[in-house]
Amino acid sequence: MSTLAAPAAPAARRAWLTDLPVLLVAMVWGASYLAAKGITTTHTVVAVLVLRFAVVLPALVVAGRRGLRALTAPQWRGATVLGLILSGIFLLETYGVVRTSATNAGLIISLTMIFTPLAEAAVTRERPPRAFLAAAGLSVLGVVLLTQGGGFTRPSAGDGLILLAALARTAHVLAMSRLKALRGTGDTHALALTTVQLGTAVGVFAVLAAAGAGASPWSVAADFGAREWAGLVFLSVFCTLFAFFVQIWAVRRTSPSRVSLLLGTEPLWAAAVGIALGGERLGAVGLVGGVLVLVGTSWGRGVR
Repeated sequence: MSTLAAPAAPAARRAWLTDLPVLLVAMVWGASYLAAKGITTTHTVVAVLVLRFAVVLPALVVAGRRGLRALTAPQWRGATVLGLILSGIFLLETYGVVRTSATNAGLIISLTMIFTPLAEAAVTRERPPRAFLAAAGLSVLGVVLLTQGGGFTRPSAGDGLILLAALARTAHVLAMSRLKALRGTGDTHALALTTVQLGTAVGVFAVLAAAGAGASPWSVAADFGAREWAGLVFLSVFCTLFAFFVQIWAVRRTSPSRVSLLLGTEPLWAAAVGIALGGERLGAVGLVGGVLVLVGTSWGRGVR
């Protein structure tokens, strides 16, 4: 018995050594909603997005310079299209989180895990399993209850924007899977493609800022105090740079399904951080809704 069990223990420890950084990514992503809410107003959304990604973009360009030179013209075009979608995602998410709670934002965005298979089924014309449809319905019901935590009132504009962001995330995933030029790329190309996407998004944010969409990045940066800079560095370094490199590192050492499962805990951390640090309250109805969202998305991942 002991000779058979001995090799399993080191293997289990190695698995946890891989899983732990991925779990940390889910945690920082969950905390990102409260961090973004703490340093952003409706007037500074675009400026904060410019600063957030401009901080990490030079590091990505340096790290992925060989891959950038190796990209083909179709890959550049495909990554640019994905970058345009990505810019829409971040605009919707950031404007949304300013207008709703960090808890709501984290839980509603988790519907991406339900929307993506449904959209894929519509494209491929393959009917999802009934259990998956039931899980999707449970998640939608959860979102309805979640947004009514203070009583049965109309959902906020922020809730609607986060829901649109979840749909945009779904479009981003489908585009990545269906763009032929981006299929079968290795880690080097993946880094380069992500750099192009983020560069495109920064370009969109810069154009919007130049067109007068809110405060200028320079004025916002000048007004930032230590707390705001700490929040921006957290979003830039941990929620963007650290998260991206951990995903590449982890996928090489474990399965994409395992990485996806661990990242799927993001809404749990969003709710925990929003309640523990942000002083947010769901109320009885909202709490039931949040639980239904988590149960529905977990169930949906299991049956798909």
